[in-house]
Amino acid sequence: MSEGRWPVRLSSPPVVLRPLRRRDEAAWARIRASSPLWFRRWDSTRPPESPESPLSFGQLLRMFRARARAGAMLPWAVEYTPPGERPRFVGQVTVSGIARGSAGWAQIGYWVDPAWAGRGIIPRAVAMACDYCFAIGLHRIEIAIRPENTNSLAVVRKLGFRLEGRRERYMHVNGEWRDHDMFVLNAEDVIDSVLAHYERSISRAD
Repeated sequence: MSEGRWPVRLSSPPVVLRPLRRRDEAAWARIRASSPLWFRRWDSTRPPESPESPLSFGQLLRMFRARARAGAMLPWAVEYTPPGERPRFVGQVTVSGIARGSAGWAQIGYWVDPAWAGRGIIPRAVAMACDYCFAIGLHRIEIAIRPENTNSLAVVRKLGFRLEGRRERYMHVNGEWRDHDMFVLNAEDVIDSVLAHYERSISRAD
């Protein structure tokens, strides 16, 4: 399949991936402010020597849109519809560092409102993102996770990612350079789809 053009919307009820938009700011800010300890442990930070200032939501959104139009990023909002309720913004899945040509790789990052954690929202959302990346011709997906982040480790295990190794002092997180474990999935590792693999895994667990 040829390269997709932004904006892109993906759906596997009750989860939808759609472009992040300006009116998400209130929900985004509320979620981040309501659980600072949940996010602080895993959020990237600027090292003291960095000349860059933290971005506002509006600045972040403009940067995301520009990179998405350039084919370098897929910045999705995660929308979840609880039974009998309206859809709500609950987190993000971001495909970044998209490289074409001989590389054909990208990285995926994600977060979810802790009020909705443990419902399979992020595994389903990341599975959809992976399937889309492989459909547009990418070959390798990477997810970097801090070794103590048990919730995130559970996501990659459910989706069939393999541990490739540890990257020491890989990213500045919560005020320090932190080690991360690198999990990888290649297109040829997938039998039918990542989403189908996930659904089989939850069926076996039931």
